[in-house]
Amino acid sequence: MNIKKAAEEVGLSADTIRYYERIGLVPPITRTESGIRDFQQNDLEALEFVKCFRAAGVSVESLIDYMALFQKGDSTSQARLEILQGEHDKMQERYNDLGKALQRLEYKIKGYKEGRY
Repeated sequence: MNIKKAAEEVGLSADTIRYYERIGLVPPITRTESGIRDFQQNDLEALEFVKCFRAAGVSVESLIDYMALFQKGDSTSQARLEILQGEHDKMQERYNDLGKALQRLEYKIKGYKEGRY
């Protein structure tokens, strides 16, 4: 599958995919003899993984570290777990902060609807 079709499949721009490959967020994509990227299912899965976690606020640095370890195989599973656990903890804190902000927003909206402001 070429980059245009891969981009459509995962919902990223071709430029973003090239950037992700260049900085190591995804493993190097297989190329045809003429040098054209030839995306396989595992490449699409890697792109979807990165897209999901970037959208959730996981840092580029953590994802680069994770993906590099993933490429090294099962011997790195503990290190990968530690990265994911650290990101989980950060995400949980953001989630809690958002919950508090949402409650405050709902309180203010209710106050306006009830004529307190």
